[in-house]
Order: sequence, then C-alpha cells, then structure tokens
Amino acid sequence: MSNVYLLRIDSPVGRIELVGDDEHLVALTIEDADGSLPHDDEPERPNAVLELAREQLSEYFAGTRTDFEIPVRPAGGSDFQRAVWAELARLHWGEATSYGALAQAVGRPGSARAIGGAVGANPIPIVIGCHRVLASDGRITGYSGGRGIPTKLWLLGHEQIGFAA
Repeated sequence: MSNVYLLRIDSPVGRIELVGDDEHLVALTIEDADGSLPHDDEPERPNAVLELAREQLSEYFAGTRTDFEIPVRPAGGSDFQRAVWAELARLHWGEATSYGALAQAVGRPGSARAIGGAVGANPIPIVIGCHRVLASDGRITGYSGGRGIPTKLWLLGHEQIGFAA
C-alpha cells in the first residue's frame, strides 16, 4: 500500500473503522466489547473510496442498500483464505451458507474447521459477508467481529436471515 487512509463511522453495531489504499477498501473493523478500534490513536485521513464506503454502509444500515459497490482488496491472507473470501463475496443480502458448503465451493470438502478460521480472518466483514455463514444445521457457531455473536445476531436479523436456536 503506498498511501493509507482511515475513516471511522458510527453504526448500529458500534463504531466502525475503515482502512483503504488509494483505490480500495482493505480493512473494516467493528469496535470490540471495550469500545476500542485498532487505530483509535491515529487521526482520520479519508479519501474518496472510504467516503464511498461510508455512504454505502450508511445505506446498508438504513435498509436501503442490499449490495455493495465498493472496490475491495482484502489485506493479507493466504491463497486459501483469499479463495474463501472470494466465495463469501458472492453471497448477497439475505443469503446464507454453511462452512461445509464453503469448503465444497473452494475444492476442500471436509475442511469446515479450516474454513471457519478463514471466515474469522476476513478483514472486511459486512461488505464481504462473513456473518452469513452458519453451521450445517443452521446454528450460529461464532463471530469474530465486534462484540461477537451479538453483532452477528444483529446483522442476521437486519438481513432477515433465519437460523436455528
């Protein structure tokens, strides 16, 4: 990344920190249970991509946007993780999948546990919808963003995605 840009926004799931390069959103972090974000000590430095992300996320949370049109380049990740994130990016508003189905989609049947690790490492949650992944029986098994499962519950409810209790 030649230039790094930073913007924070308020949302129904807590403050969100957006990080971008000159042309892409590269990371999105939802504040954790203690209310902190990774770059809280740094001043904001917005650019056009992050302003676009702010606008589209605001529309998403208002219920008026169901698909994102933000250029993304997830920071880091192995080839396997990037393949999983690419499959997650195919999911749309209100669609859910399972860890097993993701494993099949990336050509690694039987690797649901490794899939879970890749889903949890997604650097751009919400935009790349890792909250849309459930256990094969429809249960919620975890969420690494924000406040964890309560954040996932809010996102699933917002998109009217059903799950097993």
